[in-house]
Formats: sequence, C-alpha cells, structure tokens
Amino acid sequence: MQIIESTEALEALYDAPVPAALTKVVHRMTPLYRQWIAASRFVVLSTVGPDGTDATPRGDDGPVVRVVDARTLWLPDWRGNNRLDSLRNILRDGRVSLMFMVPGSQNVVRVNGRAVVTADPDITGTFEQRGKHPRTVIVVTLQEMYFQCAKAIMRSGLWTRGDDSGDVPTAGEFIREQDTEFDGAAYDATYPDHAESRMW
Repeated sequence: MQIIESTEALEALYDAPVPAALTKVVHRMTPLYRQWIAASRFVVLSTVGPDGTDATPRGDDGPVVRVVDARTLWLPDWRGNNRLDSLRNILRDGRVSLMFMVPGSQNVVRVNGRAVVTADPDITGTFEQRGKHPRTVIVVTLQEMYFQCAKAIMRSGLWTRGDDSGDVPTAGEFIREQDTEFDGAAYDATYPDHAESRMW
C-alpha cells in the first residue's frame, strides 16, 4: 500500500475547491444558521486528547444546544454512562467539532471551535427539565461554521431507506460479547427505558 505523506501529493489528486465550499464558511452565528441549529435535536461532538480522539452522539427532545450569542453555544451534559471521555478530553485540549443533523434534511451543519466545561449552577440550572438538570455544561466558542454538502446523506439514504436495525446487534449483545455472564436479553428488554439510559 502506498501512503500519501505530503499535502502536495494529496492535493495533486484533487481539483481545486469549489468556490462555494469556501464562501459558505462563517465565523459568527448568522440568522439562518441560528434557525438551523435551533431545529437540531441531535449532534455529534468530537474531541481530541492525549489518548486519542473521541466522537459521541448527543441528543435532546428540543434544541440540542442553546445559542447564547453569535460566538457561544451551550451543550448540556445530561446523565449518561459516566465515562466522561469527551469532558476529560476538553479539560486537556479544548479543540472541539460539532456536527448537527435535522431529520429529513439532507444538509449537515458543522461547527469547529474551542470548549470549556462548567458546573456553574447559574448555567446548569437554566436547563432544568422534569426537576433534573445536567451536572455540567460544555461551553463552545465558535471559530468557524458551515453547512456540509448533502451528497453523503443522499448517497446513504439516511432518512429515506427505512429501518435497517433488524440485522444489527443490540446493546445487550454488545455487552454480552465481552462478558458472557451478562444478561443481554434482560438489558435489552428494559432498554431504553431503564434508569441509566435516560437523561432525567
């Protein structure tokens, strides 16, 4: 296998970027991007740390982030598995990327920036739902933002090909593969309604 080892060699394989691919990049939240983000209930958060990279899905039943101002987003960290991979990475290296999706839309909106983590009750308390609030909030300072070409979602048929989940392993099966004593069937029977899977 031949490995590409220079940007010059890489760029020689491709045409110049389409002008619109560069024009679409903004460095502050615009009204249209704000409208799009407000419709997104799902985001993939990517972080980087000394042990490598990490990408994690985050979701909510309303907007997944709060737009605070033209450069600031708040992402609540709701109850999960307590691995804290993303949060640990942010403490050591603030670089983050966010990839927002809206069901049915072929576009994806991407944000690159820097983040910090806060447990300030004046911030976490503003996200209270059903008497609960997140332990922490990820505060993202936007550095660049742009929409992603629709080709990837169109090619994959992500929103149009229906439910493909019948032939893939369940959460319980994944765990049982590593721990043969684990009752995967019981886990799946309660998932996603068991207490540890819920944000509340």
